[in-house]
Amino acid sequence: MESSIKSIITVETEINAPVEVVWKFWTTPDDIIQWNNASVDWCTTRAANELKTGGKFSYRMEAKDGSFGFDFEGTYTKIILNHLISYILGDERNVNLIFSANQGNTRIVEEFEAENTNPVDLQKHGWQSILNNFKSYVETSLKSEKQNK
Repeated sequence: MESSIKSIITVETEINAPVEVVWKFWTTPDDIIQWNNASVDWCTTRAANELKTGGKFSYRMEAKDGSFGFDFEGTYTKIILNHLISYILGDERNVNLIFSANQGNTRIVEEFEAENTNPVDLQKHGWQSILNNFKSYVETSLKSEKQNK
């Protein structure tokens, strides 16, 4: 008999940027396609995002060599501006992101239910890599904006 209890995986980071800025980078499709990959050999070719309770999102993720791709999709179950994004994935797994302001920085804690195909450590590494890529994208973008002023 298969257990119905799902493992919860947590990844987190702290970004040197205000929560309003971090939220915008996380939720804007033009930004999502820039940061949403776990490694340099993957990319997000398109992103659609209807950020509201009941709204849907879809990100097309592909290996750069064309060998594999998939749609990462879900439906938002709860949104609290600049604080919480909760959604359910197409395979019925739940995800929660908490954004916390901390003296001009933003801490993101992302919790998600593990899937049954890949080892938990591999899933945690992949989602943490995407979060690390997001942090780098935000901080590099802001640094570039300051230099161009």
